[in-house]
Amino acid sequence: MAAADRIAAVAAASPLAGRDGGGVLEHGRKGLRARGVVGVIATQGCALEILPKIDVAGGSDIETTGNIRQRLVHMLAVALDLKIDAGQVTALDWQRETLLEILIRLFSEKLVDAVRQGMPRRYVEHADDLPTLRGRLNVTRQFTALAVEPSRLACRFDALTPDIALNRIMKAAVTRLSRIARTTDNQRRLRELAFAYADIADVPVSALRWDEVTLDRTNARWRELLSLARLLLGERFQTTSAGGSDGFSVLFEMNTLFEEYVARMLKRALADTDLRVVSQGGRLYCLETDDRRGLFQTRPDILVKRGDEVVQVIDTKWKRIAARIDDPKQGVSQADVYQMMAYSRLYRCGRLTLLYPHHRALSEDPGIHTAHRITDDEGRLETATIDLAEGGRVNANLALICSHSQFNGISLSQFPSNHDVW
Repeated sequence: MAAADRIAAVAAASPLAGRDGGGVLEHGRKGLRARGVVGVIATQGCALEILPKIDVAGGSDIETTGNIRQRLVHMLAVALDLKIDAGQVTALDWQRETLLEILIRLFSEKLVDAVRQGMPRRYVEHADDLPTLRGRLNVTRQFTALAVEPSRLACRFDALTPDIALNRIMKAAVTRLSRIARTTDNQRRLRELAFAYADIADVPVSALRWDEVTLDRTNARWRELLSLARLLLGERFQTTSAGGSDGFSVLFEMNTLFEEYVARMLKRALADTDLRVVSQGGRLYCLETDDRRGLFQTRPDILVKRGDEVVQVIDTKWKRIAARIDDPKQGVSQADVYQMMAYSRLYRCGRLTLLYPHHRALSEDPGIHTAHRITDDEGRLETATIDLAEGGRVNANLALICSHSQFNGISLSQFPSNHDVW
């Protein structure tokens, strides 16, 4: 119970926990229950790994857990546009290492390779009082502050330095991960990296200047590392929190991750068609005031558009729907239906899809499960699922979900599988 109390206390400190501190974990008398998050929560003497419910193949519990970790990292790789070598992590590593250790390993290995090729540098303007002129003379300072010291010249000059925002972000990630890594290999690589970044300024995570990072053709190879650093420092999908010896957490909101994963996979599926995918777009208002100011802005998860026309609205839901034999409504929330009705009206779209992860308890195959006519309307509202257990089939699942009215004879063979997504 003491360990559970410590874990719950760290979880309650996460920004995801909400005002009452219970938004991450439900701390009951018989155990801890996660609420829509996955990740790792660590505290003194113990750690809790929270994995998503994905029905994957696996003989033993250890194999199943390893396969779930692999699918979760795959989803993160797609959402962050990362290229991860499928052979970089062995089957044994997926089974033996926690999600956090695997992410630390992927980040540290990529960073070691990048540093060996040279840290990025750029010219930064400096100001200094020097015995000889370097660069430009700061006339104002020269004839005010240095008026009584003519042996010094107030200089402004550009100097090539590695102490830039990108490297400060990398150092912040290395510093944080060094405190929580547990495997010997991860600790060794992070020690090497800490030595390499010794001359880079220490900047608190909250003060890092992400806006000052510029990626161009000279440093494009750092793009993936920047995405991983965002992930591990709490800038994408999740929040991280650290409280010295009190604990550490890396938590992901599965609703957000699932939405972006589906959006990116759908973009791949529709790449060679006349359709395009807009994620978190639309932004039309439900109401407006007398002076035409909008109220209650909508933001559908995914809009599928042909030109300016919205042909399908997809709303992703990270929860399990019930089989129709168990519940004719399949556990679909009434609020979700009301929301989709608003989308139909505002975006003048007759094709609405609620998309869920597939699971074995459903009697139907992945794809569209139900399609109901909207009352007094030609439109329809569908429920559908995609199978996350088989990454290579996700594109085909999405193609089938969209194919009923969108593709006008386009063969499903034109839609690529994502076996090479790593």
